[in-house]
Order: sequence, then C-alpha cells, then structure tokens
Amino acid sequence: MFDPEFLQSNLFNWLILPLLIFTSRLFDVSLGTMRHIFIARGFRNIVPVFGFFEVLIWLIAISQVMKNLNNAACYLAWAGGFAAGTYLGMYIEHKLALGTQVLRIITHRDCADLIAALRQEQVGLTIINGEGSTGPVKILFAIIKRKNFIKIGAIIENHNPNAFYTLEDVRTANQGVFPELIGKPEESFYYFRKLFPVRKGK
Repeated sequence: MFDPEFLQSNLFNWLILPLLIFTSRLFDVSLGTMRHIFIARGFRNIVPVFGFFEVLIWLIAISQVMKNLNNAACYLAWAGGFAAGTYLGMYIEHKLALGTQVLRIITHRDCADLIAALRQEQVGLTIINGEGSTGPVKILFAIIKRKNFIKIGAIIENHNPNAFYTLEDVRTANQGVFPELIGKPEESFYYFRKLFPVRKGK
C-alpha cells in the first residue's frame, strides 16, 4: 500500500508520523474530555460510544509511539495532541451547552420589571423575600437550560445590571418551565448546528 522506502524516509518519520500521532491524540483526548463531562452531567447513554472510539484511537497512537521510541518528534506530537485534545473537548462541550443549571438572583432593587421580562420568556421563577446585610432583598430562583443563559443573562443585565446572581449545575430536573428556543434539541442536527453555525446570506 505504501512504498517501504517512503515509510523509512525522514519526511515520514519526522513530519507525517508525528502529525498522525498528534491528530490521533487530538481526537481521543477530546473524546475522553467529553466523556468525563457527559458523565458528570448525567448523559450516560452516549458515554460507552465515546469510550470505545477513545480507546481504539489511543491504541493506534500508542502503538506508533512504541515503534518509534527513538523519535523525539513523536513524543512532542503525543504531548501536543493531549493538550490540544483537552482544549477541543472543552470547547465542543461549551458550544453544545448541555444540561440544566440553577440560576439564583439576589437584588436590593425593585425587580418587578425583571420578573415580568423573565416570565415573558417563559422562565419558571420562584421568588422569596429575604434579608441581606444592608436590608431587604428579593431572591429569585429558576432552573434553566445552559443554552438559554446567554439570552437570560442579557435580560438580567438590561433590567437589573447590579443584581448578584450565581449558577450551579444540576444533574437532574423534573417538571421545570423552560423557554422555547429556535432550534430545539429534539430537532434533527440541532447540536451540529450549535457546533458549526451557518451564516445566512444577505
């Protein structure tokens, strides 16, 4: 399939082979990073698939490194692929924005406009009267989809920019009230469109 002389050439040993190892590590580490994140967020059905391809690619890559222990470029490609794969896995998970979060908003100001704006977007709210260090406060709780936070955060900044808010990940949630989005997760290729957005022509 390949010319034996080419496989022994400096071009293959010092450029093509390290590039193949780097690419393999890029994919297997990104799959491993996503696998851990998916486990933490409760998406367990896809995890075995990630694990299968992660280990398969890893075996191919490590076998090439073991065959070329005297090639320093392979070591650099292995380490570089690990670093790049970790970043790529986190980037993909961030773009997918999987899971749900607890949004907690604490404000001293009158937040009637903020509450009305959030409810207009179909955000389910629980409102509690509290006492802060400087006086009475309103505490707003909501369970939101991670992919919705950019829009919800913009509403908070618009109506109450000085409000204190926190986000915490939730493994499971039931009977929540969530806003409808253009491009719902159940639609075909939703997550592919999240990763690779298509710009519409003018």
